Amino acid sequence: MSLTRRHLLAGGAALAAAPSLGGMPYIGPARAQSAAPLRFIPSTPLPSLDPIVATSYVIRNHGYLIYDTLFATDENFQIKPQMVQHWESAPDGLKWTFQLRDGLMFHDNTPVRAQDCIASIRRWSARDAFGQTFATFVDGYDAVDARTFAVRLKKPFPQITAALGKLSSNVPFIMPERVAMTEPTRNITEAIGSGPWRFQTTQWVPGQNAIYERFAGYKPREEAPSWAAGGKVAKIDRIEWVGLTEPSAAVGALIQGEVDWYEQPPVDLLPVLKRDRNITIQNVPLGLILLMRFNHTQAPFNNPKIRQAVMMAMKQEDYMQAVVGSPDYYQEAKTFFTPGSPMSTGAGGAEAMRADINRAKAMLREAGYANEKVVLLAPADQPIAYNQSLVTQQLLTNLGMNVELISTDWASFIGRRANRGAPDAGGWSVFHTLWSGADVLNPALHPLIRSNGAAAWFGWPNDPQIETLRDQWIASDDLNTQKTLAAQIERRAFETVPYAPAGKVEQPMAYRKNLTGMVLSPVQFFWNMEKK
Repeated sequence: MSLTRRHLLAGGAALAAAPSLGGMPYIGPARAQSAAPLRFIPSTPLPSLDPIVATSYVIRNHGYLIYDTLFATDENFQIKPQMVQHWESAPDGLKWTFQLRDGLMFHDNTPVRAQDCIASIRRWSARDAFGQTFATFVDGYDAVDARTFAVRLKKPFPQITAALGKLSSNVPFIMPERVAMTEPTRNITEAIGSGPWRFQTTQWVPGQNAIYERFAGYKPREEAPSWAAGGKVAKIDRIEWVGLTEPSAAVGALIQGEVDWYEQPPVDLLPVLKRDRNITIQNVPLGLILLMRFNHTQAPFNNPKIRQAVMMAMKQEDYMQAVVGSPDYYQEAKTFFTPGSPMSTGAGGAEAMRADINRAKAMLREAGYANEKVVLLAPADQPIAYNQSLVTQQLLTNLGMNVELISTDWASFIGRRANRGAPDAGGWSVFHTLWSGADVLNPALHPLIRSNGAAAWFGWPNDPQIETLRDQWIASDDLNTQKTLAAQIERRAFETVPYAPAGKVEQPMAYRKNLTGMVLSPVQFFWNMEKK
């Protein structure tokens, strides 16, 4: 993630003095080159283990190391079988039957069973936006035999494999039944999957490191890897996630060869990395979507006219400059779906986002803004979110709003954004975040377009019209109809403002050239790679 430009430039000057990893206690002893671990610096250290409770990308990436999925998305956005060997739908579309591949084993050497899949789907569908919709169609589940289960539906759901094979948060990972029976709002404590690597729980230091060892019992598919689909061949025995959060230290470690892969190097430090012939810089496909999320349940943003006024004043370039600086790494995105994707129409966006502060001030007066305090929640240790927040603090001040920026650490931010109370009583009014373009490709996947009130993502927008249009989109299997519905959803969203888009930025990653075979994807996968 990117820091402020002043901080970054100072960090660049400190590269020569960057500390070595040699003194970090969680790095294992030196090993022979053929068995050398892959050392990876994630965007943030792994804070917890549950990819169903949390939408955090670092936890999602952790999940792909240790879990597997029934279906998966490939690089052409096609849904492919993964753990499933055979599946079929009844002629009336009201029953789907799935048979698992033979030989699938969990890391505790127990077989993956139909009951494990049913429990995992149930828990996932209680949390995920797409899963919640899927759950409303489900009449029940049946364990047909040890490797076969069936889903009975109340009415046809043509996108069931798309739901079970979604690429990003929340991913419907398959866990042992005993783990998947954990209450969906409570974090699991046992990280047992059936994926290519085992998680080394006893070596995990939250906020610092995470260690993974290859699982010899994993049975990959025979197809070539393509994003989350195909053969997940673990060619590296040990993977170490290194908790380096200071950019200059992380860049220095990559240059010195003490780490192999840096997930989110700051853009301002890329010139330093580009000068090293041993390092590759690569943009992550689909980019990152910046956004401002409002609290729809509390004044002042429970008034849609006030949300519209703020969105009218926003200049996306200000936000993207604050995050990545260089125009080489950003583009305008006045749309609610990933720019360039089939469902991204931008209907209503140009009119709603004119960056016209005078018009916005007039709209604010017309909306009846009464100087209510706006609590702007900003995680100081998450630079992409924090830098956006500083832009919004100035924007709201310029609009004449009564704004208070509350700067917290990430853990405190996570706790407070779940508070539904009044802003001056421990709640909040607005915050910034980012989502991968992989998560906002269409109405079914998009968690922030959901407008189902108390069940919606933080901010809790409530608009039955958007929900109805979304249900119609999901029920359709005709591309032209879906595009028409997507345009209607976008136009309505620019009226109700579930959130305000702040632009699309590219997030480069950097890795040493002796790391080969990387599957370039919006998600950071580790299979198929070798360390020469």
